[in-house]
Amino acid sequence: MESIRIDKWLWVIRIFKTRSQASEACNGGKVKIDGHNAKPSREIRVNDIIDIQQSGIRKTVKVLKIHKNRVAAKLVPDIMQDLTPPEEYERLEMIRQLNIEKRERGAGRPTKKDRRNISKLKGFE
Repeated sequence: MESIRIDKWLWVIRIFKTRSQASEACNGGKVKIDGHNAKPSREIRVNDIIDIQQSGIRKTVKVLKIHKNRVAAKLVPDIMQDLTPPEEYERLEMIRQLNIEKRERGAGRPTKKDRRNISKLKGFE
């Protein structure tokens, strides 16, 4: 039976942009296989269920195929099945619509002009 490292497979199916990001997620406890934290070197097989905590939602995917090389985005549904409940995607969309402002770390305090723009965007003026 074929198997592949979990960090490489997550990169192959385009959950993470780089393999090192996938490894960091595994080391950080954000990837679970059958309810157990997965190390980056953990081998996965067909029909494994993987839980991934990413960008505020918990994705659940099922391994359909083992593929060694990164695939085009159109081919991802042939390799994995998305079992994530629709409520998770709705929650992500709701978070985006809350108009949360983000400032780059180290950018300092907003200037007076920045505060005016923020107020306009939030509808306070």
